[in-house]
Amino acid sequence: MIVKTKKYQLETGTYIKMGLASILKEQWWVILIAVAIMCGYFWIPSIWWIIGALIAYGLYVLFWAIQFTGVTQMEQNKTIFEKMAYEIDSRQILMKINTRQGMPVQWNMIKKAEVKKDAYVLYLSKAQFIHLPFRIFNSDNERKFMETILKRKELIK
Repeated sequence: MIVKTKKYQLETGTYIKMGLASILKEQWWVILIAVAIMCGYFWIPSIWWIIGALIAYGLYVLFWAIQFTGVTQMEQNKTIFEKMAYEIDSRQILMKINTRQGMPVQWNMIKKAEVKKDAYVLYLSKAQFIHLPFRIFNSDNERKFMETILKRKELIK
């Protein structure tokens, strides 16, 4: 069975928010470093420990926000943000810009997958993911088939 979806365009704002949330969730331990720096206050009482740690963490978040924003501006990544239809089967996901242009993504390229409240998110790397909202599927059976494939490939439980 092949699932053919409706055309969908990933908005740059959605990409930036999802990417930033993903990286902060994956690297949660960085906040512990900031808290450890703040604990320097107990060693030498000075408000600068807290201010310095907050600035450092703010710069860390800003760094990743700039990285994800930069991806949206690069010429070689413009195709990610074009309107695409997807053809999904048990071998691959075919991302089609039109009937002649497309890019296959093999299932072994996908590191992990998440089922959100309104979409499937397939992660290829820290900064690359495929966002498939439920609304682009033509029926509930197609969504269930997609979920079955993800379970078979052991990307979700």
